[in-house]
Amino acid sequence: MLLIGYGNPGRGDDGLGPAFSEGMAARALPGLEVDTDYQLVAEHALAVSGHELVIFADAEIGGAEAFSFRETGPGAPEVLGSHSLVPETVLALCETLYGARPQAFVLGISGYEYGEVKEGLSDKAAANLEAAESFFLKWLAGEISLREAAHA
Repeated sequence: MLLIGYGNPGRGDDGLGPAFSEGMAARALPGLEVDTDYQLVAEHALAVSGHELVIFADAEIGGAEAFSFRETGPGAPEVLGSHSLVPETVLALCETLYGARPQAFVLGISGYEYGEVKEGLSDKAAANLEAAESFFLKWLAGEISLREAAHA
């Protein structure tokens, strides 16, 4: 399994994805490879192609809950550029270039403060990160099924 956490930690709550992936990497969980980056790029397609299951973790603007978890698949973007890749585009490139189509999920962690250039998460975002981590660890342990997880 591959976990890719992405976002800019220098933009407040936009750092939720990297904070999540770094927290999981620190746990050294067996069978979980972790990658942390500022944004998704075409090169992620190669990394994704070598896994059966991929989780994309990012900050989510306007989320109704602490986090969301949904299954996703390959899709074409409206615009393709080096700064506009979304998980669906990475998956489409993976399938096109490497013939691989792993199962994939997006974990969106609700954030609130993005505008100011600053390190660190808001208190509410930090609480949401903790909730997402708890959920993810239960999901990895098999305490939550894929079907239940997709409706979290």
